[in-house]
Amino acid sequence: MGMKHRIFLAVLSASVMLGMNAPNALADDRAFFQSVAGVWTGPGEIVAGKYKGTKFNCQLTGNPLQAASAGVTLDGSCRVGVFSQPMTAVIRQSASGYEGRFLDGAAGEGLDVVSGRVEPDRVIMGITRKALEGAMVARLTDDHAMNVTVSVKVGETMVPVIGMSLQRDLDSIAVGSIR
Repeated sequence: MGMKHRIFLAVLSASVMLGMNAPNALADDRAFFQSVAGVWTGPGEIVAGKYKGTKFNCQLTGNPLQAASAGVTLDGSCRVGVFSQPMTAVIRQSASGYEGRFLDGAAGEGLDVVSGRVEPDRVIMGITRKALEGAMVARLTDDHAMNVTVSVKVGETMVPVIGMSLQRDLDSIAVGSIR
């Protein structure tokens, strides 16, 4: 897979669990991160750009940070054909809002999280990588379904490049709760 392809996969997978907000809404942010914790699976497609039409499937596990600040970690993978790309992300509250990285951040082959907010049913975050600027919106449609859209800025317009529909893996909840 090319670097752009890995970047798009990193964005979409990390976007499943991530959100940013001003520090004064810490309790609401923590509640949102708790609500999206767990295993999510589902298909997606790159809808614009060089890899338009590429379909993929992801399995991702989100865990809220256990620290004093709000945030989340993400681990999992996305599969395109026979290729599998590990996915990792860390997002944490900072003095100016939230900061984070997908994969190894913009200095490597990933992306940096630079801005955003948490709303009751969705997260919106700003992402960057060198000259690339974009945004991710992950919206809960109910307790067990989430739609994700990643857009990049082209001139003054935001162009959607990735769409994804995820379902909460209820089997992982049932199995994980039996000890």
